[in-house]
This record gives sequence, C-alpha cells and structure tokens, in this order.
Amino acid sequence: MPLIPNIVIENFPRLISGTWVTIQITALSVTIGLCLAVPVALMRVAKNRLLSVPSYVFCFYFRGTPLLVQIFLVYYGSGQFSGFLETVGLWQFFKQAYFCAVLTLTLNTAAYTAEILRGAIEAVPWGEIEASRACGMSTPLMYRRIVLPKAFRLAWPAYTNEVVFLLQATSLVSIITVMDLTGVTRVISARSFAFYEMFIAAALIYLALVYGILFIFRRIEHRITGHLQAAQSLPVRLT
Repeated sequence: MPLIPNIVIENFPRLISGTWVTIQITALSVTIGLCLAVPVALMRVAKNRLLSVPSYVFCFYFRGTPLLVQIFLVYYGSGQFSGFLETVGLWQFFKQAYFCAVLTLTLNTAAYTAEILRGAIEAVPWGEIEASRACGMSTPLMYRRIVLPKAFRLAWPAYTNEVVFLLQATSLVSIITVMDLTGVTRVISARSFAFYEMFIAAALIYLALVYGILFIFRRIEHRITGHLQAAQSLPVRLT
C-alpha cells in the first residue's frame, strides 16, 4: 500500500481549492468579527442599560444556540424575507451560501470574542485606570491608550483558541453547499467510496492549518508581551 493513496494524489488540487475556501471564510469571519466584537464588548461593560442589555442579548443568543442552527436560520430562514431583502437590495447576497456562511460565522465569533474582551477589560488593574484618570485622560483616551491595549494582551491566549475553534467550525458550512475543505472531501468520498483515505487527508490538512494559526498567534503574542517576559527573566536584586 503506498504511503499516500492514489485517490488522494489525484484529487489533491481539489483539496487545495477547498482549503483555500476554508482559509478565506476563516480570515473574513475573524477580521470582521473582531471589528464587531470590540464595540459589543465596550457596550457590555457600559453602565447604561440601553447599551449593555442589547449587547448581552446578542452574546446570549449566539453563545447559547448551536452554530449549525444559526447557519440554517440565516441561509434557509432568510428566504422567508426575500421580498423585503429584495426591496432593500440585500437578497442578492443572502441567496448566496458563501455570504450566509461568512455572516453566520462572523456573528458567532463576534459574540464569543466580545465576551473574551469583556472579561479582559474587567481584569485590567484598577490602579492603572486610576493613574490614567489622575493624568487627566478622558474616558475615550483612557480606553484607547490604557484599557484596550492591556485587555488585548490579557485576552490573546483565549482569543487564539477562539480562532482555532472558528477554523474547525467552518466544516459546518458544507451543509449549505459551500465547497470548503470538508465539502470537497465529502463529495469526493461519496463518489469514490474512499471515505477513510479522503477524510484522513482532510484531517491532516486541518491539523496543518491549526498549527499554522498557533504559530502565527504565538509570534504575535510574543511581540505584544515580549517586554513582560523580558522583565520576568531579569534577576531579582536583594537589598
């Protein structure tokens, strides 16, 4: 038996094509989701209930319901509002499975990331906040210069796990006919009955993608926390 089955070699270009779709969906969802999560997290920690309650409901729904159900609701449920969506010019987007997949994954990761950031914001030492206020910083300036940079450093390890989970969750979009890595693998294996060989190959590709993400995010983590690690490595002088 060859090390790499012939069926995998023959269909490797199609697997790479599906992998590229998976990377695209993950990158778009992570980027847009992070941009959405920051204001949602700020709303979560706001004392005004007009801001905190809607953000809480948003996070509660997307964190409390299965992702697969959310995908079905966006993709199949939007058809019930096709008339309204056509009126506002959005139906051309919602009738595309790719758009619905990216939208659902974006909203899902935004909810989880917002909760991660909320916890990190609340974990910022109170002394640093008092010091920034003593320096005369306004609230927006304090958040921009002190709170958010500190919160991102605290939240980065947990956010790394969220990105990995999102990459793995992209396999669900094949249910709505998106030809990502899982979708391509499912089609090839159904036609060739080489389920074992094809899904092992897909699993190895997912594994490579995950460790690629971990490598990149650890480099970023080292970059944003390198000064702290350097300070901890300095010898302590006894006086």
